[in-house]
Amino acid sequence: MFLDCPEYMDRHGAARCALPAAVEDRYTMQSTDGLLESVRIRCPRGHYFNGPLESLTWDKSACTPSGAAVIRDQGAASRRDG
Repeated sequence: MFLDCPEYMDRHGAARCALPAAVEDRYTMQSTDGLLESVRIRCPRGHYFNGPLESLTWDKSACTPSGAAVIRDQGAASRRDG
């Protein structure tokens, strides 16, 4: 099983690694809502994560170049105002 690596590649949070991260281990964790399916993943760049499966998946459609442009435009507006 593979997931897209969720690591951020820039300090602005606009670019993700997104390489296929292999699931190295599957296990369950106890929570107040019951058991959580959890995994340990690692991508070819060496990024690794450990935690609930739902927290290691991300919506790729939310990370678009147009979204990154909006972040830059807001920063430029605040520099003009201040």
